[in-house]
Amino acid sequence: MRVLYLNGPNLNLLGTREPGVYGRLTLGEIEAQVQALARTLGVETEFRQSNHEGELVTWIQHSPATHDVIVLNAAAYTHTSIALRDAIAATGQPTLEIHLSNVHAREEFRHRSLIAPVCRGIIAGFGGHSYILALHAAISLSPLQK
Repeated sequence: MRVLYLNGPNLNLLGTREPGVYGRLTLGEIEAQVQALARTLGVETEFRQSNHEGELVTWIQHSPATHDVIVLNAAAYTHTSIALRDAIAATGQPTLEIHLSNVHAREEFRHRSLIAPVCRGIIAGFGGHSYILALHAAISLSPLQK
């Protein structure tokens, strides 16, 4: 099984960007934790990050040929990107929406996700552990687990 973790804008700043909201772990540290667990579970993971919406769309479009599940932290694009929503819907790729913070306990504009209706599920509010929880959820979507 192959899981593609896609990370949107400003997630390259984790560890220093608003640590009270997003924690002190860097994206690289989160990736290392996920990959260590994935190895023990026999799962391949790949992490990518972009501040560019179009690049994320392209990765989603190409993912069915290379990956089984997408774990997507679209960051601010969660609330604004019809393009990401349409790419997920067009590919039919099983996708999990994740967030470090509890978006429903924050500003009202963060309460609405444009991608949620085309995702299999949402994990939010567990800091870096959201990525670990998403790995377990991705495994549960595998045809071998059904």
